[in-house]
Amino acid sequence: MVDGTMPHDAVEDDGLDGFDGFVAARGDALWRSAWLLTGDHQLAEDLVQTALAKSWRAWERVGADGFEAYVRRVVYTTYVSWWRRRWRGERPTEHLPERAAAAEDRDARSDLVAALARLPRGQRAVVVLRYFEDLTEQQTAAVLGIGVGTVKSQCSRAIGALRSSPHLRREEPGDD
Repeated sequence: MVDGTMPHDAVEDDGLDGFDGFVAARGDALWRSAWLLTGDHQLAEDLVQTALAKSWRAWERVGADGFEAYVRRVVYTTYVSWWRRRWRGERPTEHLPERAAAAEDRDARSDLVAALARLPRGQRAVVVLRYFEDLTEQQTAAVLGIGVGTVKSQCSRAIGALRSSPHLRREEPGDD
């Protein structure tokens, strides 16, 4: 402490700048994954914020190259730990208007979220990682801390459940 500053202060500032850049670049993608898991805008924001708060101290240790996988793992493990608790958090009593979207897109999104919500946590996490985050089976297994065989079986069960989900059935004209 020759000049009045602690040596680790400079390191923290450098790590924080890199972390800020990561959040700016990848925050939206993390939120989309969290929204697909939770089906709720505010809960998804809370989940990402909690995961980032838990992760930021590991920025230097993990490094920029592996940090997204690290944060995604924290997102999914935090999500699972939240659902193990009895209390699920606050629920808004009033719904604020969202951005204008085509009614068909909004309906399709709502149907998808409803179908995903009916899946068990593990199956939902596998589907989101495999099909929305476009991870391989090996990457999905690494993020969730499970075996590749478990990823395959969970994915197979989830796809079967989604295929039979009443939320995702579309009636074709003339099916009456």
